[in-house]
Amino acid sequence: MGYENAELSILIVDDLQMAAYHQEYLNRAGATNVIAFPMQEGEFAHLTPHLLGDVVISLDTASREAEEMGIDMAERFDELLVHGILHLTGYDHEKSEAEERRMEEKSAALASLLRKTKK
Repeated sequence: MGYENAELSILIVDDLQMAAYHQEYLNRAGATNVIAFPMQEGEFAHLTPHLLGDVVISLDTASREAEEMGIDMAERFDELLVHGILHLTGYDHEKSEAEERRMEEKSAALASLLRKTKK
């Protein structure tokens, strides 16, 4: 994806903590499955050029979603991690339908790579 030697942090939380982050940083009520905090944007991005940002995943929500989808928890976690990383690298499904398709395509490609490396 063009980010050699890049770093990111992953924070795994419960729904209660996720709801607090969701409200505080996005002004949205309730828990969500993943939130990404990009560090490559804004006035101070140059201070940490290798730091992509933070991905926060609610294990409670991810677990429920995995069960509802009939997939393994690890697979759902990987999907959410990829989704968060894509947000850190400039993808945003909320901008437009075209951007949503672009993000879905990249997500599917990366998920396929992950499955291949796990075999």
